[in-house]
Amino acid sequence: MIDEWEQDRPKWEQIADVIRQRIADGTYPPRSRVPSVQQLVTETGVAVDTAQKVLARLREEGVIYTVRGLGSFVADRPPSG
Repeated sequence: MIDEWEQDRPKWEQIADVIRQRIADGTYPPRSRVPSVQQLVTETGVAVDTAQKVLARLREEGVIYTVRGLGSFVADRPPSG
C-alpha cells in the first residue's frame, strides 16, 4: 500500500490519502468494500488505533460508510475535492 512513509505526516493521513486515491481512480468503485481495520493493520503494519482513525476520518468526510457486521464501503457519490 505504502512503500515509504513520509516522516513529516501522520501515517493515518497517508493511508487515508491512498484510499481516497483508489476511490478516485476507480480501484474501489461506489458501494465496494474498502479494507477493514485488520486488513490495514496487516498491509501497513500500523497499530489498530491508527487503522481505526483512517476509517473514522473517511466516514466523517462522507467518503465511506460502515454497515455494522459487514464492513466499510465507498459512498455512492464521494465528495469532490
